[in-house]
Amino acid sequence: MAHKDDEQPTGSGAGPDETGPEENTSGPAPSGEQAPDADGLTIDDILGAEQTPEAAAEDAGSDREASLLIDLKRLQAEYANYRRRTEEQREREIERAKGEAVKGLLPVMDDLDRAAKHGDLVEGSPLAAIGDKVRAVAERLGVVSYGAVGDAFDPQQHEAIFQAPTPGVTETTILEVVEVGYRLGSVELRPAKVVVAVPAE
Repeated sequence: MAHKDDEQPTGSGAGPDETGPEENTSGPAPSGEQAPDADGLTIDDILGAEQTPEAAAEDAGSDREASLLIDLKRLQAEYANYRRRTEEQREREIERAKGEAVKGLLPVMDDLDRAAKHGDLVEGSPLAAIGDKVRAVAERLGVVSYGAVGDAFDPQQHEAIFQAPTPGVTETTILEVVEVGYRLGSVELRPAKVVVAVPAE
């Protein structure tokens, strides 16, 4: 005869200590959504931040083009400076060559100046015609004369051969021109030899 204690419950409910499987609240997110990481970024955000090989190659090409453009501009500037220096050097050499040729005319022009002071260059005379031709050649070459009575004395351009203390003079000025000075462009052919008036003590 079976005891009542041996009877098992026939109901379908679970016992007081038996529970159903716990719900997994940390499982995968529903389809179509990305679970955020610890910093609040999704996988799509991380993947989107990474540069694709095509974009990286394009950026590298742009950097190379910019570098080549900078090099080209630098070369252009260097070439422009080279041309400028070469042109300036060429002009100085031309002036020196002309100056050497003109120096041979300076004694002749000095003689013409002395003849003019003594009244020997009568207008219409053969000597006056020769003098005009010589001066015209010098002018075409670019020769410029300087040094005149009353000009301020400049030791860079004038050579003082005598100083004359003069009452009423407040600054050193040219009192008499012994030899006219000549220059050709930036080339000094000859300084002017002058007598200067200085303030009297």
